[in-house]
Parts: sequence; C-alpha cells; structure tokens
Amino acid sequence: MRSKTNFRVSFFLKKTKLLKSGEASVSMRITVDGQRVENNIRKSILPNLWDQSKERAKGTSKTAVDLNRFIEEARIKIHQIITELQQNGEEITPAVVQQRFYGIGQVRKQERTILQVIQEHNEEAEKLIGKDFVKITVRRYESMKRYLCEMIKEKYDVPDLPLSDFTGEVIRAYEVYLKTEKDLCQNTLIRYMKALKKITNRCIANDWIHKDPFAGIKVRTVQTNPTFLTLDELHIIYRRHFDGVLDVVRDMFVMAAFTGLAFIDISNLKREHVVEDNDGNMWIRKPRQKTDIVQNIPLLDIPKAILKKYEDNQKAAEKGTLLPVPCN
Repeated sequence: MRSKTNFRVSFFLKKTKLLKSGEASVSMRITVDGQRVENNIRKSILPNLWDQSKERAKGTSKTAVDLNRFIEEARIKIHQIITELQQNGEEITPAVVQQRFYGIGQVRKQERTILQVIQEHNEEAEKLIGKDFVKITVRRYESMKRYLCEMIKEKYDVPDLPLSDFTGEVIRAYEVYLKTEKDLCQNTLIRYMKALKKITNRCIANDWIHKDPFAGIKVRTVQTNPTFLTLDELHIIYRRHFDGVLDVVRDMFVMAAFTGLAFIDISNLKREHVVEDNDGNMWIRKPRQKTDIVQNIPLLDIPKAILKKYEDNQKAAEKGTLLPVPCN
C-alpha cells in the first residue's frame, strides 16, 4: 500500500517583474513530498490588492472575484488529481500533477487558441480581397492580431491562449492595452474591438466556445465635432506650391474634397469611370468600393485640371488608373 502523499498548493505574486500596467503576475506552486514546480497561471493583479497571508485577492472587484474563484477551483482540482493518482497507484510528482492540471499528456481533443483562429480568419480574408474584403480591412485584422499577441505575452507571459481561457477579463485587458500602450482614441479602438468580436462570433458559430466573452462589455463611440475647411481655405491649399510627393498628396486631397470620393475610390479611378452626358458635361460614374453603389459626381474645373495634370503620368499608366495615388 502506497504511503500517504504530502502535498501543498500555494499562490504568490512575482513582484520582481511587474507588468507595464503595474500589476504582478500570479504564480502557482505545487509541492509534493518536498519537491515543487512553479508556473504562471496567466492572471495578474496590483500588488496592493493581494493578501499573501490568505493567498487571495482583496476586495470585491470583478478581477478579484475571478482570481479568487480560479484559486479555489485550482485547489479543488489538484486535490482531486492527487486522489485519483493515489487510487490508481500511479507515480505522484509535482511535474505529473502539473501536467494533469493543464491536461498535458492526456488523450483529448486539441483545443484551438485565439491567435490560431484569428490567423485562420485573416488567411481566408487575404484570399477574398476584391470580393468580400478590401485590403485596408485585412490590414486592420492583422494589426488587431499583432496587438493582441503583444498584450497576451506581456500580461500573461504566454505566446497564446486556448479559447477556454479567452474570457471577458482578457478582452477588458486588451481594451486597456490599446488605450494605454497603443494610445488609441476611443473611436479607433472600437474598430479593433469590432474586429475581435467578429472572431469570437465565429468561434460561437462553430461551437468552439459556448459563452460569449463579450457578454456585458459595451464599447461606445464618442461624439466628435470635426472642423471643416472653407472653400477659400481649400483654394489656398490647391494653389500652394509643394515639392515632390507632397505635391501629389495635395492634389489627391483636393480631388477627394471636390468629388467626395474615398481614398480607395480615388486610387481605383480609371478612364471608363469618366463619362460625358448629352450636354457635354463631364461626370465621374463609379461604384463605391465599400457599398458597390454607383455614384454620379459632376466633374468640376479643379478636379478636371488635376486629371489633366496626370494624364501622362507613368506611375498611373502602369497601374491602369488616372491618378498616381501614393500608398498611405
């Protein structure tokens, strides 16, 4: 008969290496018969909100409640693992217990990770550019993934998170990261949060997760009051002399101002989009890329002059467009 196993599970902060948010990572130590292993549990908290004597977070904030719940559930799970190993007469070491705790070495279906799912989505989107996606949208998804990867590595000290660990807590941490580390304004941040929500909706639709991690999270736009140029100011910009690429940038800006075309639509403006009506008036007739709705725009004198300025431009000719729009 196997002798009784002495074991202990303890939790503590790694205060020597604080995260940029000022929080400290929480670690778990498993000790069995004098041997021990330690690992990061992918959670963090401000040092002043941690009670080491009780090995618990202080207060009733959502972060504290979630962390304390994890700690209690971890203690129970490890006790169950050790009991099961004893009953089966198997070897009991800290490494074995840790592996069982995280499911390592057990025969089970491989769980998807959040960055893996985003990468799969982005690869599909890349193939659908020109059909269901435009290039700038795919670039936004790539930026969303890159920023999320950075946040996960910094806050949780791991390269990726399984979908079962991708909770509302992680999403709120990502929102804070975008505001503080990337210095994004609220309305720009919303674009990244919407992109991430599309990914979680994809996970729900495929039964990869069963609870919406965005539940209870509301990200609202902020009303802005933009200042508009007057017609006189626009004429001053048009007449201003610029050298090199700035001259081209100025012309594209003025073209957009007088026509109302978006950057992508000016970039794709071609000869067949400029038509003449029965009265001899020139028009731009082009479907908007974002909505595919055809726009009918009168071609005024200044936009007409800009088109004439670049009618022999080599860069535009190579692209098959009317204007040599530089990359933004």
